[in-house]
Amino acid sequence: MTSSDLQEQLNLKAISLLHEDADKIQKLIEVQMENLATRYCPLYEEVLDTQMYGFSREVDFAVRAGLLSEVTGKQLLSKLERNLALLYEAMNQAE
Repeated sequence: MTSSDLQEQLNLKAISLLHEDADKIQKLIEVQMENLATRYCPLYEEVLDTQMYGFSREVDFAVRAGLLSEVTGKQLLSKLERNLALLYEAMNQAE
């Protein structure tokens, strides 16, 4: 196995892991959106914010380590940030 093959495997693994983590956060957002009409939980909002911060640090590390391009990292974060913004907008309208 060449070093470029190993690097490509590491890059693919990093992207795969980040997508898994992004999916977990997306599921949290979806659950809160579904439950928005029935209840509001500030703790849930804090959990989401903490998850997003941790995910942004993961992405930053992957970019700095050369496992992920900056563009791909920004795309991963941007999608989640847009969905989170939609959730917060809906929560504000529900109040």
